[in-house]
Amino acid sequence: MKILKTPVVFFKTLCITAVAYCFVQTIVLAQTARKIIPLWENGAPGFENKRNEPESAKDYWVKNIHNPSLQVFAPPAGKANGTAVVVCPGGGFRLLVYNAEGVQPAEYLVKLGITVFVLKYRLPREEGSPYSLEKHPREDALRAIRQVRSRAKEYGIDPGRVGMLGFSAGGEVVASVAYVSGKGDANAKDPIDRLDGKPDFQMLIYPGPLGIPETVPADAPPAFLLAANDDPCCGVTTASLLVKYREAKRPVEAHLYTKGDHGFNMGDRSQLQSIKSWPQRMADWLGDNGYLNFP
Repeated sequence: MKILKTPVVFFKTLCITAVAYCFVQTIVLAQTARKIIPLWENGAPGFENKRNEPESAKDYWVKNIHNPSLQVFAPPAGKANGTAVVVCPGGGFRLLVYNAEGVQPAEYLVKLGITVFVLKYRLPREEGSPYSLEKHPREDALRAIRQVRSRAKEYGIDPGRVGMLGFSAGGEVVASVAYVSGKGDANAKDPIDRLDGKPDFQMLIYPGPLGIPETVPADAPPAFLLAANDDPCCGVTTASLLVKYREAKRPVEAHLYTKGDHGFNMGDRSQLQSIKSWPQRMADWLGDNGYLNFP
């Protein structure tokens, strides 16, 4: 009996060890994929003393952001296609709709092989906010793109395939850097600030009107636009931006659905089939324009 028992015990121990190892490896991979990168190591310029103030989070939102950051969602090993996207959730600059317009789109894009960075930017319209609507979200967006490009080798990213996805006010954050030069300062002490902060492409979902130029410049990034026609806020923004892109002869694709209102996020809570399936239109656009091709 002893001769038979020993191998059984050994086998059980081996199985438990293997399971434990796999569990630990899963945790390590998850931690790697969800790494938090502060935009500035010592805090946002001029507000370094606020970097340790805790954020507020409840249900679907995050507020009180004083140490802007990127949360990384990396594809499984060997699946990254070289494209990166910085996701900017909406929330009217009073809060961030972080789960439905940050985490969910990130999880969707990761499945396409895209490396995703969800941006927590500062909120100028939050009560008591010390931040400027004209300055600080743009500052965060520029730094976010530069941070991603600075980590191109680490994450297997093509620095010429770094785009942005913005929902509602997040679309306004994207607009703050999409239509003007993002050229870095060649003499900056911080090497990250020497990099270009302009996105290579943009995807705007019911974007707000702030930051939309009178005329789309000749070097505006290719755009994917999507909204509902009955959106009282942002349907007009989408339609007008389409016209401006056409006038500038810049690459653009636009989807204006009959119904959907505002804030339908990734569409999963809607009863409308067109809204439920809208993310596939974005995936189609990414594929058709080569952003899902492996380098």
